[in-house]
Amino acid sequence: MKQVVFDHEGSRISWTEVPGAEPARVYLHGLGSMSAVYHAHIAARPELAGRRSLFLDLPGHGLSDRPRSFGYTLEEHADAVAVALDEAEVRGAELIAHSMGGAVAIVLAHRRPDLASRLVLTEANLDAFPPAAAGSSGIAAYEEDDFVERQHVRVLEAVGPVWAATMRLADPRALHRSAVGLRRGSRPVMRAMLESLPVERVYLQGEYSGELPGREGLEAAGVRVVTVPGAGHNVMFDNPDAFAAAVAGKG
Repeated sequence: MKQVVFDHEGSRISWTEVPGAEPARVYLHGLGSMSAVYHAHIAARPELAGRRSLFLDLPGHGLSDRPRSFGYTLEEHADAVAVALDEAEVRGAELIAHSMGGAVAIVLAHRRPDLASRLVLTEANLDAFPPAAAGSSGIAAYEEDDFVERQHVRVLEAVGPVWAATMRLADPRALHRSAVGLRRGSRPVMRAMLESLPVERVYLQGEYSGELPGREGLEAAGVRVVTVPGAGHNVMFDNPDAFAAAVAGKG
């Protein structure tokens, strides 16, 4: 495991790494998740082997520290990831990012274009104020202290065993602030950033999640949108063959 300090308190962001050829692939997880859990089985596939791969846990999640004073906005998450990639001497990486991690990847590529050469986004959040049915909206609907002290346990019971397996490792306060930051979105909003980025961009949408809002606009801006059959939000679990093909540039 590798770490680097990302804030004034000495808090550390952590990642695990597989050596290989450049450009590196950097895997970013969603809200309440961990990168290695969601992506290591994909990076190990033969069609993706041989490339340097970093599995990075966002602040407040997984193996990374949970500073109390950190805001956990999308911009702050992106800046922390940038500190890690600078420490790892990564440039021009392929960012493979899921859900909230996709929003972070978009903000990162916008703020630090030297760090990203390609984006593969899986059901990334593109707009502020997601639907009430979204997990982040449900968490952000509570006041912070109420969520930390009372609602966190109830949410873990409600989200199902797959998400709960990693959500229970995230700090409750970090989880809530990240959900609030995701609901607030970025400025400019993530969709506008994505449409303006000059790098290759692939967006994966699970078939079971329904049609992607604003798909025509994304495609007009050069984003390749792929509907993955037999998959919901967690495409990398539901259809790993299609997911790996997209990461490899063959899907």
